[in-house]
Amino acid sequence: MNMSLLQAQPQGGGMSFLVMMVAIFAIMWFFMIRPQNKKQKQINNFRKNLEVGQEVVSAGGIYGKIKKIEDNIITIEIAPNVNIRIDRNSIYQDPASSQQAK
Repeated sequence: MNMSLLQAQPQGGGMSFLVMMVAIFAIMWFFMIRPQNKKQKQINNFRKNLEVGQEVVSAGGIYGKIKKIEDNIITIEIAPNVNIRIDRNSIYQDPASSQQAK
């Protein structure tokens, strides 16, 4: 009789382990993966709606104003009559201009 009780116990433990693993994955998705995907969608939406004259910052930390948009190449003015060309995927919203808009 003792043997049957001992054998039944690991099966129940295995099921609770599986439930615990699913719960941990759900918590990780809710607190880590979901916000990251949401932020990435927001950045992609910003890059699709770029306009000439908009203040931006590059991935390298260079601040400037958009002067020209050609497919994936963006020309930004970083000083009077100083323009650089960078890839669209390395442009982010200028934090100072986004705070002023609020």
